[in-house]
Amino acid sequence: MAIYQESGCVQRRPWEVSLTAEPRVVARVRRAMRLHLSLWGLSDLEDVAQICVSELVANVINHVGPGTPVTLGVSTDGAHLRIELSDPDARVLPTLVAPMSDAESGRGLMILDAVADRWGVISRADSKVVWCELATGLESPNEQPRNPRVAHAEMSIARHGSVRRSQPEEGSPLSVAVAEKAAIELIADVLHWLQACGCDPDESLDRAQTRFEAQLEEAGAGAPSGPRLV
Repeated sequence: MAIYQESGCVQRRPWEVSLTAEPRVVARVRRAMRLHLSLWGLSDLEDVAQICVSELVANVINHVGPGTPVTLGVSTDGAHLRIELSDPDARVLPTLVAPMSDAESGRGLMILDAVADRWGVISRADSKVVWCELATGLESPNEQPRNPRVAHAEMSIARHGSVRRSQPEEGSPLSVAVAEKAAIELIADVLHWLQACGCDPDESLDRAQTRFEAQLEEAGAGAPSGPRLV
């Protein structure tokens, strides 16, 4: 099992926000959607999710009225990203119809139907919820999408913990320059892995530098006089 699954690196907790359905807030909810999906490691869904949330808000503006209080909720069960928009008008239920070719409105649900994997309406006594779902390609709520650099870092970390590497013999093709380049690549991959786990790469790098200096002091080598790796 991959390291990020064992340690639960990615925590995708449901979130919701209350707002008023007005044209000026559409850009704001699109930015919020993009930010959350980026933090959740679901950047591949950003464009489609932003289209969906735009159409959901626009649907309320057009058919319930500007200024209607709504609540946007976003969650995931791992396999699907679910976007919900609730409003207080239970009488106006959205219906998928084909608009006339010259119509200026009525295309919102057609767009939603085209880009979402599935969508629907939940009717309540005093409100309704229009929802849609997008397939993530994942299997569990905390699974992280495959990032080649993250995967490489995981393999390198596992290999480092289970295999003792021998030092290259003098005159070996693995020169100091080549070894240094490989080490830098490994550090970069580990930083990608830390970011994927929700950690701060800069903070982790600073802590690693501090530990490195402490180990040198314990070994009697003294702290390095060069610049810190920050």
